[in-house]
Formats: sequence, C-alpha cells, structure tokens
Amino acid sequence: MIAPSPLRAAVLVTAGALLISFSAIFARLAEVEPTTSGFYRMLFGALGLGLLLLLQPSARAGLRHGWGGSLLIAMAFTADIWFWHRSIFYIGPGLSTLLANFQVFILTAFGVLWLRERIGWRFAGGLSLAMLGLWLLFGRDWVGLTPEVRLGVILGLLTALAYGVYLLGLRGVQIRYPGVRAEARLAQVTVCCCMLLGLINLAEGNSFAIPDARSLAALVALGLFCQVGGWLLITRGMPFLPAALVGLLLLLQPSMSIVWDMLIFGLRLNAWQYAGALIALIGIYLGFRSASRRPISRQP
Repeated sequence: MIAPSPLRAAVLVTAGALLISFSAIFARLAEVEPTTSGFYRMLFGALGLGLLLLLQPSARAGLRHGWGGSLLIAMAFTADIWFWHRSIFYIGPGLSTLLANFQVFILTAFGVLWLRERIGWRFAGGLSLAMLGLWLLFGRDWVGLTPEVRLGVILGLLTALAYGVYLLGLRGVQIRYPGVRAEARLAQVTVCCCMLLGLINLAEGNSFAIPDARSLAALVALGLFCQVGGWLLITRGMPFLPAALVGLLLLLQPSMSIVWDMLIFGLRLNAWQYAGALIALIGIYLGFRSASRRPISRQP
C-alpha cells in the first residue's frame, strides 16, 4: 500500500473517529434490546467485511487460519459490546463512550504488572486526571444518583476492562499468526462475535425482530459505518501519523459522542460535570500517549 501524505492520513483518522463517534448513537436509535443491537452490529459488519474480502482477494490472506485465537479474543469483544450497550441504555451514548475509553489505562497497567514496565509521567498524570474527572462527573453525588445511573457507570468501566483485554488478546494472536491479514482477522472476530451475541440473545429470550425502518437503518449504519468503515479508515491512516496527533484525533470519538448525545437525546450536564468530562478527556489523551509506545492494535 502506498503511504498517504500526512494530510490525507490525518483526514482518514479524523473521518474514522467521527464515524465511530456515532456508534453509541446508532445503538440507542435502534430501540431494540442491547444484546440484539450488538448482534446486528456484528451481523451487518460481517456482511460488509465479506463483501470487502470478496472484492479484494489479497485481504483474504490467512482467513482459513487462526480461528481458535479469534474465538478467544471475540469472547472479550462480546463482553465489551454486552457491557457497553447496556451502559448506553442507563447513562446515554456520550458518557458511556467516555467511560469505555478508559481502556488506555488497562493497556498500560498490563505493561506495568505483567511486563514489568516502568510507569511514566504521562500514565501517572493521565490516570490521576481521569480519576478526578470521573469523580466530578459521578462521584460528587454518587449517593444521590439513581440505581440505574450507578449501574450504567459500573457497566461503562467494565466495558473499558473488556475492551482492554480484547486489545491485548488481539495483539497476542497477531504476533502468533503474523500471516493473517488485518482485514481477515477482523472478519474472523466479527463472525465469532455475531455467533456469540446471537446465542446470548436467545438465552436472554430477546426477539430478533427489527421493529421498523428507522431501527433497521440505525443497525445497518452501526454495522457498516462504525464497525467496519470507521475502524478501517483509522487503521489505514494511523501508522503514518505521530502518536500525539493520533491520540488527539481519536479524542473526537468520546468528545463528539457527548455532543451528539446533547443534540439528539438532550443530555444535560452541570458545570462540575462539564469540567469532569474535559479533565477526563485530557487524562485519556495522556494515557493514550503512554499506551501508544506499545504496538497494540486498536479495536476494529
């Protein structure tokens, strides 16, 4: 692949971040059960990836291999989707997306605890700011929050944990099976997640029925634009930009998710919560700078 110019690479990452900023919005607009929306996200994503692999034979390299590893990391990704889509239901798309991005601290913590890496000032400062932002958002009035909101916060943080485990697992299987193209690995993981979420949806007794055309459009957009298009744009532009710029551009996802939540669903924050969201975003950025020194792939 010919390396894009820095400007083109920045445009690719920016466009991808803007697309995935709609993930939680589309999940909410679908108005189906959280597991059901996760299932259709993977189903339409798998169909989109199937078409991509059909049109680009070179992207199918290694597709027949490494399915066992993809199934294992798909379990973590399935947990990520299961937690996150419920967090969206309880606290809204914007704040749930912000909490999911705490995964950068999971990645760095793994390096510290497992690989004996030293904690740099970016990680320590970023974690401190993120915790302060989290407290300003929810901790100041934790007792006064409804049980649903408290559950949504916990589910959002569990999303970050599952997300981090998924990324670490993805890195492991990529090292073990270097012959599998990124597109083929993404297709494997998406298909496995689709099956797992389908089984969970059946176990929960949820219907697979799509209620109306708006719901169908939201689910198709979630699968094609966010699950596939957004992350393909990011992964194609990210290697050609400085880590600091990538981290800044990727902050568009949680930032714009909060904006869309305000415009579409009427999210309202008080002054302390605005400050908390801003401080948390700065902390996440510093955490990304710390984690970016490790070659861990991002979520598809």
